[in-house]
Amino acid sequence: MASVAIGVIVLAIKYAAYHVTGSVALFSDALESIVNVVAGLIALWAVTLSYKPADSDHPFGHTKAEYFSAVVEGVLIVVAALLILREAWAAYLVPRSLDQPLAGIAINAVATTINAGWALYLIRHGRDRRSPALAADGQHIMADVVTSVGVLAGLLLATMTGWTILDPLMAALVALNILREGYKVVTSSLSGLMDQAIDPVEEARVRDLISAHADGALEVHDLKTRLAGRAMFIEFHMVVPEAMTVGVAHDICDRIEDALQESFAGARVLIHVEPEDEAKQTGVPVL
Repeated sequence: MASVAIGVIVLAIKYAAYHVTGSVALFSDALESIVNVVAGLIALWAVTLSYKPADSDHPFGHTKAEYFSAVVEGVLIVVAALLILREAWAAYLVPRSLDQPLAGIAINAVATTINAGWALYLIRHGRDRRSPALAADGQHIMADVVTSVGVLAGLLLATMTGWTILDPLMAALVALNILREGYKVVTSSLSGLMDQAIDPVEEARVRDLISAHADGALEVHDLKTRLAGRAMFIEFHMVVPEAMTVGVAHDICDRIEDALQESFAGARVLIHVEPEDEAKQTGVPVL
């Protein structure tokens, strides 16, 4: 909700900068802020849905809803970039002089500063919460910040040199950068929808935790992991002595599950217990 509110404020400030100057580059910057507002509304819907408890129709929960939000945001980014390119081409064909460029630059700089602070917060908060929707929203806004800085630099140079052609050129560069960011957002989200494995560094931590808390087991193998929004799914086979009772094997499983869930909030662990003739290696529990 805060992201939507800030997006509306930044949009109003950027449009004011465009209204003062008539700059197509500042118009493109304001147009991208419209996407920020719409994307914030979609992210709000997705995050709200993702926290809905599991039910009979969705026994694994609704956490993947955030990936759909990020995909839609990526598509909106691409649409915005195409609209900006159209405006840049029109301004290139018919160059226009800028009105009060320094005032417009100052107004836009205020919006850019607000965006930068909020983008950093969203990216950090999204990563901490394992929220693809919030992280994608933050990354998109940070891309907006980068392009805004480029626009401001270009307009300042155009004002100093009188080269009005720099205005549509900066708008075109903004569009290309937005396209790149949209591609990154969409591909990252599609990887999540395709059940991408967790980060190799985190997977190494999972292996270490299992090995450290699997005393009594003979071996652990066939580890598989996947992410679904902020939820992490971990499954593997654990080999135990054939004479071990179900109760003792269950205690080992509980110990491993507790360790994993303590280190990875929201982790869902599935352990398949097997007798020792299913072992693939010998010795202490090894992954």
